[in-house]
Amino acid sequence: MKRHILNIGRLIVALLAIVMVGCNGISDERAHTLKVYNWGDYIDEDLIAEFEEWYEEQTGEKVSIIYQTFDINEVMLAKIENGHADFDVVCPSEYIIERMMRNELLQPILTPEFEAEINAKNINYFSCVSPYIKEQFSLLEAPEGQNPNDYSVGYMWGTTGILYNAKHVTEEEAMSWGLMFDKRLQDKIFVKDAFRDVYSPILVYAKTLEKRASGELGENEMLSQETIRELMYDSSDESIALVESYLKRMKELVAGWEADFGKEMMTQEKAWINLMWSGDAVWAIEEAQEVGVDLAYTVPEEGSVVWFDGWVIPKYAVNKRAARYFINFMCKPENAIRNMDATGYVSVVTTEEVLDYMSSEEDYDEAIDLSYLFVHADGTPIEGSDSVFTDPVLYPCRSVIDRCAVMHDSGDRTDKMLEMWSRVKGDNLSTGMLVGIIVFFSAMLIWGIARKIAAYRQHRKTMKRRHKYAKYSNR
Repeated sequence: MKRHILNIGRLIVALLAIVMVGCNGISDERAHTLKVYNWGDYIDEDLIAEFEEWYEEQTGEKVSIIYQTFDINEVMLAKIENGHADFDVVCPSEYIIERMMRNELLQPILTPEFEAEINAKNINYFSCVSPYIKEQFSLLEAPEGQNPNDYSVGYMWGTTGILYNAKHVTEEEAMSWGLMFDKRLQDKIFVKDAFRDVYSPILVYAKTLEKRASGELGENEMLSQETIRELMYDSSDESIALVESYLKRMKELVAGWEADFGKEMMTQEKAWINLMWSGDAVWAIEEAQEVGVDLAYTVPEEGSVVWFDGWVIPKYAVNKRAARYFINFMCKPENAIRNMDATGYVSVVTTEEVLDYMSSEEDYDEAIDLSYLFVHADGTPIEGSDSVFTDPVLYPCRSVIDRCAVMHDSGDRTDKMLEMWSRVKGDNLSTGMLVGIIVFFSAMLIWGIARKIAAYRQHRKTMKRRHKYAKYSNR
């Protein structure tokens, strides 16, 4: 009897599945669901519900967003590669976009049909992306005949550098990657647990020292940007071994490898320097100011990474139309500004409205040349972009950009680099690292309360900024 009941139950389930699945094999619920996979703390979450409303206004169709986050590119990629995760929109970094294109894991975004549709509605915000950013994306390696800008749209960008405590470290010291090997900073150093973001700048530093030792460079000379760009492709056994030797020296001084908690460690003065991304640095600097801690950020003179994260539509995406609308929605200038407010990172959207919004002569003493970034579609700089009063951490000047380059996928050499990274980190934790982790997790409850207070303050700042921007939102 139980067996017959079980069989009947299975039949009912099968019949329900058939009813739920349309002619294209997609359940009605899934066809009206948009699954977004993004970095943690990387969006103004109010925009999620607003997009659902906006999408219905534009298309007459309802959509519900399932929003999930990741902390490491490779974790995200593994879910996409196995084909079991049918995300519609994902936000990987540039070298992962290369790998996804090479492995045919992406679908085009701005198709002729979709472009015609949004142009007819006068809602094409893809044109708001900086030509400089599009140029950088065009440098990504792609299969023959494919343009990376057809398969990816920029979201945020920045640099990799050193966040330092100005009470213990001078700006001059922080202008060299050699600071990461200063023995007086033992157990006061944190490093991003992101092997590519660490490997590339340390390789640049190591090669600089090599060429100085051989006489190819003078004592204070730096590598050319062309050479730095070439090193972004270098994953040879020789270079991996060279970087490993440097990282093992650094490991003796490192208190921890972190994916996100390094910011808190810096604001609490548990660490004095942190190899990190510019957006995280801005967050930490602002939070530290609230508690009287003086943090600053530099991109070392030897050279570093300029990184880009971008939206893509994976091969296994189901709701491609909503995905395209979502990416377009994120490029709307007022939405880009709100995302910058919420995350501390810099949007690739660089319209006149954005330039006006982020400029402030009251807050900054020196003007920055950003004419490479704020450019009209015809290639001419936006008026005033050559002399902008803004945050130099968020918006690096031309001289900083000239010593940075974009990372590239290492292909089948990636496993070799990961093996090296695992050997460096190892299983043995330094005393400082153990103490740091224990202190961190012990303080989580108290820090959680503090972050709520900080979030409230940030909300007040955001509302003030949005009020400033309100005159543009009704255009």
